[in-house]
Amino acid sequence: MAAQSSFPPGGTWFDSLRKSFVNVPVDSANGDAISTSDFLDAAESLTTLFDLLGSVAFKPVKNDMLGNVKKVRDRQLASPGDSSNLQSLVLNELKTKQHTATEGLIWLTRGLDFTAQALRHNTSNTSDELSTSFRAAYTSTLKPHHSFLVKPVFSAAMSATPYKKDFYAKLGAESDQAKVKEELGRWLACLEKQVGVLNQFLARKECKW
Repeated sequence: MAAQSSFPPGGTWFDSLRKSFVNVPVDSANGDAISTSDFLDAAESLTTLFDLLGSVAFKPVKNDMLGNVKKVRDRQLASPGDSSNLQSLVLNELKTKQHTATEGLIWLTRGLDFTAQALRHNTSNTSDELSTSFRAAYTSTLKPHHSFLVKPVFSAAMSATPYKKDFYAKLGAESDQAKVKEELGRWLACLEKQVGVLNQFLARKECKW
């Protein structure tokens, strides 16, 4: 039942997203400026992926990501004129000697990087189960930044992933797995590009406080 409710008839999970990273504008003529509203909507939509993993252990992971979306969105709502793109939002917030949204974006980017690396590892290493891919991604993205109190919570989630075949069945029907693979590849490439842009931007001197 859960597999059928996660995507529309004849479609895939990607069709159920309110916003996809594929449709997030990145302005290459303006320093790869990323549209704030579209990016936050896409990040929010991504969190439904954790529901497909089917374990309450992933609830803290999802809630952490949504909490960071809220921090960035609160700044956008408070100062919309300075927040049309993520880079502008960060630089303008830091001018005010505040950094709540900037810190939220850093953690959100780490969470998205974790998700992207887990799925990239799994699609590139076809014999690996999800637990292997998610553990590898956690080790290289979030784990170095987590406290000893948080690490066990996230580690438990990595061990609670479903079997690979069951997870991909929730992304689309068995007869549509070629379509799932194609759409996942396109979505993942856009997510990786945006994470890369943000990692590079957030590492700049002017983004420190």
